Amino acid sequence: MFATFLQGLALSAAMILPIGPQNAFVMSQGIRRQYHLMIAALCALSDILLICAGIFGGSALLDRSPTLLFLVSWGGVAFLLWFGWGALRAALSAAPQQLQAQVNKQSRWRLVASMMAVTWLNPHVYLDTFVVLGSLGGRLASAERTWFALGAVTASTLWFFGLAILAALLSPWLNTVKAQRVINGVVAMVMWGIALQLARQNLHF
Repeated sequence: MFATFLQGLALSAAMILPIGPQNAFVMSQGIRRQYHLMIAALCALSDILLICAGIFGGSALLDRSPTLLFLVSWGGVAFLLWFGWGALRAALSAAPQQLQAQVNKQSRWRLVASMMAVTWLNPHVYLDTFVVLGSLGGRLASAERTWFALGAVTASTLWFFGLAILAALLSPWLNTVKAQRVINGVVAMVMWGIALQLARQNLHF
């Protein structure tokens, strides 16, 4: 059973480590020290729900509905392009201090809504949790499936809290105009790269 737990832990960690919308959002809130632990907790909770849904039957839903997978993927392409554009605007802003002040004025509920968007509108979340984790975990016996899911959600929870705390600790060095420009520029390029990859997969070339 412990081997199955480690398998779920390792696979989930491998998929969550690359920079994506969730990671970028958690990191940015950690750097600002603005509700970063709350955001990490909500991201972890969302991943727990998605991982369990994928492993305990959700993957079959996408397998039976190519149209749903198509809509999720192309909706995600549009979302990633929009997210990347927002990051690029922040990187190229002529008045980053003013832009930062506007960001800091966001209410807790607006941040929660943004977190929900970067999580539940991100197609990679469904591809990772439903297609990859779901297809592998769904083949296991009932008891092993539970341990696999436990390992996967443990990796997700540790990662989001670790990222938020580390970003907050590094805030004095990362919360500068130059660093923010670089971070936002990298996030924009990564988001557009993921969008291009998804589009190419959907167009089969």
